[in-house]
Amino acid sequence: MNEHAELTIRLQGHLDICQQLLTIIEKETNLLRSGEQAAVFDIYQSKKQLLPKLKESVAGLKEKRVNLQDVTVEKRNYPPEVSRLMQKNQDLIMKMIVLDRENEQLLLRRGLLGPRELPSAQVQKPHFVADLYKRQSLK
Repeated sequence: MNEHAELTIRLQGHLDICQQLLTIIEKETNLLRSGEQAAVFDIYQSKKQLLPKLKESVAGLKEKRVNLQDVTVEKRNYPPEVSRLMQKNQDLIMKMIVLDRENEQLLLRRGLLGPRELPSAQVQKPHFVADLYKRQSLK
């Protein structure tokens, strides 16, 4: 199997896992908005069960990335399917991050999130990462 076919398979697998996670996060959002606090633990367990698959998928993608970094730019010509899958994965991940932040806020409002789980101050600054990159590039 060539590199591009294997990358396509890994990206599709990662997309499937992210879609499952998004479904869980959307279910959590609906439960929190409706005020059902009892089912939040079940959502937590669902996320916890999906975590090993997600870690494995990310590790596989990292491995592929390392392998492809050694290939020259001319030989890296990705088929359109790879670019499309990369974009779909990025879009899905961003959607999950936004929904998860909303859920975090809902949990905080209901007092279901302990003080140790509170987000750091940097998470609340939307441009923190961009400012950090800017400072690093000036050095």
